[in-house]
Amino acid sequence: MKPLPFDPAKLKGLSERLLTSHHANNYGGAVKNLGKVEEELARLKPDALPALVSGLRERALLFHNSMTLHEWYFGNLGGDGKQSGALAKALPGTWEQAFRATALSLSGGSGWAILGLHTMTGELLTAWSGNHTQAPAGTIPLLVLDMYEHSYALDYGAAAAKYVDAFFANLKWEEVERRYEMARAALGALGR
Repeated sequence: MKPLPFDPAKLKGLSERLLTSHHANNYGGAVKNLGKVEEELARLKPDALPALVSGLRERALLFHNSMTLHEWYFGNLGGDGKQSGALAKALPGTWEQAFRATALSLSGGSGWAILGLHTMTGELLTAWSGNHTQAPAGTIPLLVLDMYEHSYALDYGAAAAKYVDAFFANLKWEEVERRYEMARAALGALGR
């Protein structure tokens, strides 16, 4: 498990209790369960039942994506919420409204709101992702918001919009900008 990249007692509107529980239980659970599934996959014999292989591969995908999305989510927290840089200039003026609407469409349920860079077109996309396994193919996540209830219920109950406000107030845009620059460099290396 990677440690939280910020002091959980210093975020505005997100309690230390919520953040440490989310990190230890949800992110930590994904890391531990991925390890267990990978051990089971390593033990499979060449003649293993296809349904067994399929089930384990599906769980590995789910836990791997949960781990990775949580790392990006925690990684883009711990800032002052002030946006600047190349990504800020590239985003349309309505992007935040679309991102918030996507996030709130998931409230009371489960999923992720993701701003990403599409590797084929270079387009910035806002995406909805559920079950840790649904996301637009070929998109590199830049900004990740966990909308599973475990990410806000301790602090906000069902008031997901207040959580989204707190998320934006604590965004570490320097990290999101770093991801954007890395994604653009990768596109350049691919000749796109």
